[in-house]
Amino acid sequence: MNTVLLLLILVPILEIYLFIKIGSQIGAFNTILLIFITAFIGIYYAKYEGLNTLRSGFAQIINNQTPAYEIISGAAIAFAAVLLIIPGFATDLLGFFLILPFTRKLIFGNLSKKFKKHEPEKKKFYRRRIQRYRR
Repeated sequence: MNTVLLLLILVPILEIYLFIKIGSQIGAFNTILLIFITAFIGIYYAKYEGLNTLRSGFAQIINNQTPAYEIISGAAIAFAAVLLIIPGFATDLLGFFLILPFTRKLIFGNLSKKFKKHEPEKKKFYRRRIQRYRR
């Protein structure tokens, strides 16, 4: 069976199960409120981390380095924001894991190192040009 199809079936089943279990413990209204609170906090934090990643990526470009980790991190933050918008506790948990910087570093740190190994030696063309215009 296709993995995507399997995920499309199993993730909603898991979310419904968690809604029922958590809703029976804290009540229906509190469960709905918790879903909205995690969505708002997650989207705000995704925006914050996305802007930090963008700044870091531009700093890497100015230093004439490939922003491999920043590109991977930006894609992970975008995916995490989508997971946080989807109502559910399992998707929220995965989304928060992808948004937090130290867990992203654990997950994607080795992947970005592979890209940096294959980076050819570049000339300092951009740096010289930027320094020339700053004078």
